[in-house]
Amino acid sequence: MPVLRSSRFLGVLISILLGLILLVPGAFAITTEDLPVARPEGHVVDSADVLSRVSRSQIEGRLVELGNERLDARLITLRKLDYGVSLSSFGSSLIDRWSTNAGEKELPLLVMLIDAQTKQTVVLADTSLRSTLPDALLQSTGRTTMNKPVVGGERYQQASFDAIARLQVVLDGGEDPGPPIEAFSAIKQTNIPSQEQTQSSNATLVVVVLMVVGTIVPMATWWVFSR
Repeated sequence: MPVLRSSRFLGVLISILLGLILLVPGAFAITTEDLPVARPEGHVVDSADVLSRVSRSQIEGRLVELGNERLDARLITLRKLDYGVSLSSFGSSLIDRWSTNAGEKELPLLVMLIDAQTKQTVVLADTSLRSTLPDALLQSTGRTTMNKPVVGGERYQQASFDAIARLQVVLDGGEDPGPPIEAFSAIKQTNIPSQEQTQSSNATLVVVVLMVVGTIVPMATWWVFSR
């Protein structure tokens, strides 16, 4: 009987563990339903918890400056999206959700999204902003300006700053500065040997000296003692 009870207990325990394992992948996934129905007071929603308190505060200030009473700029970071949901579709649903429940005085939305798991970044805006912020600009800002700092080193704050700065120029009436330019440092040619070259040269010299010594010393010894 004790053996039978132990087997049953073990079977129940395994079933519970398997159920938990199956539930875990979806437990951390987020949908628009997990976010507030109305726009939150803060402009930064760091649900992925990838920003420090200082970073959130600094980004918040720049988003407010970007809006400047003409739009409502938001940054949302996500830990993981629900299966089959793209970052763009999530952003579009979020804009619809927050626009539907918006008050009369609330401005059109500009949303910057970061998927911390896949390192994807997207910038979307309300359709009423297309004349000022065309889709091509938003797509380029999301795919290049924001994406490079994230993919290159998980620099989420820098990605946000770069995107805000680019859009700020356009909103202020300037020409789109375009995506960041990658700087390549040219390697200068020099006749001064490097440390590796010097070490290699020294090693070769030592080998040559040892070979010479190994050849001459036995010959000299034989010549001296043969006389």
